[in-house]
Order: sequence, then structure tokens, then C-alpha cells
Amino acid sequence: MAEVKNILLVGVGGQGTILASKILSTGLMEAGYDVKMSEIHGMSQRGGSVTTQVRFGEEVYSPIIGKGEADILVSFEVMEALRWLDHLKPKGKMVINEYKIPSVPILTGKQEYPKGVIDRIKEKVDTTVLNAAKIAEDLGNVRTMNIVLLGSLVKAMELEEINWEGIIQREVKEKFIDINIKALKAGMESL
Repeated sequence: MAEVKNILLVGVGGQGTILASKILSTGLMEAGYDVKMSEIHGMSQRGGSVTTQVRFGEEVYSPIIGKGEADILVSFEVMEALRWLDHLKPKGKMVINEYKIPSVPILTGKQEYPKGVIDRIKEKVDTTVLNAAKIAEDLGNVRTMNIVLLGSLVKAMELEEINWEGIIQREVKEKFIDINIKALKAGMESL
């Protein structure tokens, strides 16, 4: 693969965006790609935006994805999809987790959560919507929502040949390995 691929994962602090990106980056490196990853924590411990950028290919010089350069954008939260939409290529793919985390102005009643966000995005780009929280909850642990989304990304990018189960076994706590492997498979099956 000579062409560099750009993956943008966006969410809110506490959703596991960074863990998903680390597993993704590890898998890509083990598959022989040059990988660069950048993470941005915007007040993440207080429910702020968290963004990770993963670039991979034969040779990657920078970890930063500019506007209009992401091949795929995986949004762990609905509003984050809209916030980062301009980073997606015109022919890029969007995976949106149908999950809302109200910001402080919304929680205090000063603003309303915008309506029709997903429909507005669908009008502009190739979009897949899934309820990763429901999938993870049905598996027995809603906190594996991030790995469900990772599985959907793996499927969308056609990266199934990588040993994701082995990486999960090394990257997550032992008592959560089985549920995370199930979450990965459920995410792959969701597309």
C-alpha cells in the first residue's frame, strides 16, 4: 500500500476513543504499515472533545490529518460527527454512533441539543449509523462501545486480516478480554 490512509476518531472524554486508537495503531504496525498517531484531549476529563488521528501506509511523515483529508471518520458521539465533518474527504466514509452526550450548556438548559444532525450529515457524505451503546449493552458491558466502533472501522477499512483478538488480549485488562473480543466481532458484523 503506497497510498497513505487517514482515519479520524472523535468522541467525548471517557468514551474510550484513545484505547480504540491504540489498538488500531498496534494492529496496523503489526501488519507492517508505517503508522503515525496523534491525540488531542480537549478538557476530556470534563466531557470535552477527544480526537485521535491515525495515518498509515508504506511511509507516513506526519500524524496530522488536515481538513478534507480523512478517508474515514468514526464518531463516538453525534455532535462530534458534525463538529469534525469538514475533515472528511468528499468521497470519505462516516460511521456515526447514535449516542448523545449533552454538553454543559445543554445540561443547564441554556441550549438545546441540535435536531437532525445525522440527517444533515447523511445528505453530505456516505454515512453508516449504528447504536454501538445498545450493541455493547446487549453483550453485557456498555463500556465496550468503543471496541464495537473499532470493529465497524476494521470492517469499513477492510482490515479484518489483522490479528485483532491477539492485540486485544495484550492491550486490555484480563477480565475484560472476552467481552472486548465479542464487542469487536459485533462491530464488524454491524456493517
